[in-house]
Amino acid sequence: MTHDIQALDRAHYLHPFSDFKALGEEGCRVIVSAEGVYIIDDQGNRILDGMAGLWCVNLGYGRDELVAAATQQMHALPYYNSFFKTTHPPAVKLAEMLCRLAPAHINRVFFTGSGSEANDTVLRMVRRYWAIKGRPEKQVIIARENAYHGSTVAGMSLGGMAPMHAQGGPLVPGICHIRQPYWFDESHGQDPETFGRDCAAALEEQILALGEDKVAAFIAEPVQGAGGAIIPPDSYWPAVKAVLEKYDILLVVDEVICGFGRLGEWFGSVHYGLEPDLMPIAKGLSSGYLPIGGVLVGDRVAETLIEEGGEFFHGFTYSGHPTCAAVALKNLELMETEGVVERVRSDLGPYLAQRWAELAAHPLVGEARSLGLIGALELIDPATGQRFDKSLGAGNLCRDICFASGLVMRSVGDTMIISPPLVIRHHEIDELVTKARAALDETARRLADTPTSPLQESLA
Repeated sequence: MTHDIQALDRAHYLHPFSDFKALGEEGCRVIVSAEGVYIIDDQGNRILDGMAGLWCVNLGYGRDELVAAATQQMHALPYYNSFFKTTHPPAVKLAEMLCRLAPAHINRVFFTGSGSEANDTVLRMVRRYWAIKGRPEKQVIIARENAYHGSTVAGMSLGGMAPMHAQGGPLVPGICHIRQPYWFDESHGQDPETFGRDCAAALEEQILALGEDKVAAFIAEPVQGAGGAIIPPDSYWPAVKAVLEKYDILLVVDEVICGFGRLGEWFGSVHYGLEPDLMPIAKGLSSGYLPIGGVLVGDRVAETLIEEGGEFFHGFTYSGHPTCAAVALKNLELMETEGVVERVRSDLGPYLAQRWAELAAHPLVGEARSLGLIGALELIDPATGQRFDKSLGAGNLCRDICFASGLVMRSVGDTMIISPPLVIRHHEIDELVTKARAALDETARRLADTPTSPLQESLA
């Protein structure tokens, strides 16, 4: 079966974020089932999913309640659109629950099919808001270098990833990027608190350079996920808030990854004490069981769009899809009744932090950091204390070793990241850490076998 599926895959399936030729030559892993925090391949291997799919399977795999919610809704009303003055109960009930869970100043939701579509919506909504307010010149959105806000043209433009920009031009105009709060890679010896304030100061410098009258919004993730699980210094977000309070600029907090319990609160904004005007959401909203996203809209934006805006010429065929909404609603209900978010905050997050920190002693690890159920390991050459030569592909090597030994741990360059399901248990965290340590050992061994490598002496 494996060879047949791989052959069909090679012949017909163009994968996201892949080197098509290289993938075709190597062949794909074939995943056939999953349960709890494990995925299972066609050889029967159980692999601990340290990434919760793509940051999204918060309730884990095999939740019959979500399957039942989809089945029931598909029997009643599998699909209808929200255009032309129509609605349906699942979308309305989901909207009400989201607004109840969100910060108090947020009472409206615009539904999309994904996080990328949510950030496209943000771009349209921000510029529409300022046009309604009689300030159409406020067009520029400030984002961060190495940020990820989706892979549509607008999402890619808002993001700050150079390889995506190199393939995606021309970009949407009126978007600029400032430095990221990536202490490990970019502090150059500065203490974390000073570094965090300096990164926030870059926002004010950019606002002044552009002119406050030209800047519409600042967009950022609470913790940069795809950029490498970058947890900002504690000084960063308070300093950003102080900057934004000085100027008439909207705050967009991208909650696609951090939302729905990842940091131990329903939203990362709550963890950092932020009051965003707009909050893109997706991923954990349905635990990845069906595709759905949206934008939580703060009152000052929503009321302007409603009372003064007339028709908003924007939306998607699957906005508020009834089956997706029904599954998302059941997902949130289960998270609430089972106390999932509280358990991440008070138990699982602290336990992961304790066990994850142990990996900092490994010779290949320059930093081990975590917050809630998100974590990163920075790989370094112990001979120099610096990054490995990029030609060695240390991160990708470690990632492949992890997968072969029963653990999904993602590589972003030479940063190894995890984001396990929020229902992971202590013994499964222990397994994750044990397998990560073994993969680091094997990575070190293979790198030491590289010709001219200094690792053999360093690890002796």
